[in-house]
Amino acid sequence: MSEKLKYKLDNYEKAVYRLQEAVQLPLEQSIVLDGIIQRFEFTYELAWKLMKSFLEYEGIVEANSPRAVFKEAYSIGLISNSEDWLSMIADRNITSHTYDEKMALLVCERITTQHVHILVTLLQTLKQRIPPL
Repeated sequence: MSEKLKYKLDNYEKAVYRLQEAVQLPLEQSIVLDGIIQRFEFTYELAWKLMKSFLEYEGIVEANSPRAVFKEAYSIGLISNSEDWLSMIADRNITSHTYDEKMALLVCERITTQHVHILVTLLQTLKQRIPPL
């Protein structure tokens, strides 16, 4: 199991770095905005699925949805604030189900100012807690 977990962690790390790279670009072109949102969406998906796998590795198997995963992750100290992650669910849903440029800019601002930091913090925490191969 730890090999699978390490593989997921490596993929997540790559996604986080790609998102960090994207948020450094100026938002002068709509393609940059779209790219940031797309990278956020797949990084978020990898994050909650990696947390789910980590919880299973720890023997916690009841968590099957992002909300349940965040609740359990918070309870074992994997994340420090489940509300931040619930905010990410909301932003992920906004960007996945509709496209409104005004809303996209607001979400992009939250990605840049809040979500990236939270995703990086999770990466750092998991790198400490997942045993090396």
